[in-house]
Amino acid sequence: MQTQNKIIDDLARLASSALGVASGMRHEAEAQFRRQFERILADMDLVTREEYEVTKAIAETARAEQEALTERVAELEAKLAELSPAKKPARKTAPKSGAKAAD
Repeated sequence: MQTQNKIIDDLARLASSALGVASGMRHEAEAQFRRQFERILADMDLVTREEYEVTKAIAETARAEQEALTERVAELEAKLAELSPAKKPARKTAPKSGAKAAD
């Protein structure tokens, strides 16, 4: 009986060691993958979340200002149209189709 327990104990230690090695390899692979992924992202020259949020806020502000200015220009054009006398473009007179040319 003693020999069977020793074999089982040795197998248990071997399995435990194998799991420890596998776990260590997994952690090493994850760290290597993370380093490689960070290197790829750094090469892509991506913006940070903070930079994106700031740029988005600036764009939203500019858009609101542009819309306000568009409305103001429309109002000013309407006032200008009211103040200016209405000018009608001069019409060119076309020759009548029934008129004959002098001989």
